[in-house]
Amino acid sequence: MERTGTRSLLASLLRPRGVLAFNYHRVGDGAASNYDRELWSASAEAFDEQVTFMKRHADVISPDDLEHALRSPRGRYVMMTFDDGYRDNYELAFPILRRHGVPATFFISTGFIDQPALPWWDEIANLVRTSPAPEVRMEGWMPESLMFDSAHAPQTINSLLRKYKALQADDAALFLGQLRHESGSPRAEVGENHWMDWNMVRDMCANGMVIGGHTVNHPLLSRIPKEQQRQEIGECAARIAQETGKRMEYFAYPVGGRDSFNEDTKACLLEYQVRYAFSYYGGFITDASQPFDMPRVAIEQDTDPDLFRAMVQLPQVFCRRPYH
Repeated sequence: MERTGTRSLLASLLRPRGVLAFNYHRVGDGAASNYDRELWSASAEAFDEQVTFMKRHADVISPDDLEHALRSPRGRYVMMTFDDGYRDNYELAFPILRRHGVPATFFISTGFIDQPALPWWDEIANLVRTSPAPEVRMEGWMPESLMFDSAHAPQTINSLLRKYKALQADDAALFLGQLRHESGSPRAEVGENHWMDWNMVRDMCANGMVIGGHTVNHPLLSRIPKEQQRQEIGECAARIAQETGKRMEYFAYPVGGRDSFNEDTKACLLEYQVRYAFSYYGGFITDASQPFDMPRVAIEQDTDPDLFRAMVQLPQVFCRRPYH
């Protein structure tokens, strides 16, 4: 398609009316990490190439521009977002964004900055990869033994993460506690290079980046009571305002699937005057999108370059359908 120029011709004829929001988590090389390797969205080199292509073929915007972009009858608009607040966002992604002169939005979980700790997904991956046991039983939780050897580790980690996400908050804590015990893994101490600090956040904010909320502790909001949701959202908003001097206008749901937020979540966001909240199950933002369910498309380490270019140029074709 690229060689024949068909896509370029279609792109010139089929101007999308909407906004494509890409979501990243980490930038760099996670191939040797004990943590969740699927969180690395691109190498620094691949990210640089992606930004170059986006800048050449689209207007790269921030959420501040969404209302205008959705009203515009012409133009191709792309947003970049990052979830969680990993330090490589500042050390690797931010310099690339700044060099290209384009904005991105960073949705941060403020608790990880205030009191650095391993998030549950990285801890689960680390427990599997550092366990001395070749096989583990999670009695009462998983029907079959889990293979912890290196060949089976990726599949085992994904199974454990799926199970964790399906549980209510109290059960998820019990599940993780049992996994810690059964794995026999040493307790990992998070290093200072895991998360950004507030000086980094302020530097990005002062140089054209947008800071949004991602709760305090990254729970699946639909799995906790409304009052706890209000606390997670409200305290996140307060810390962002205290540290940056700016109100939290934008929010991304932790995990971001259809079942990871509910009407209570939306009511809390409305209470804190959030303008837009972003989900994470695929799709293309149009004027029919709901303000508290703005879709985003995942960028992952194995995203094919041709597919990436096709998504940028023809999002209404390649990003139209949600993942599930």
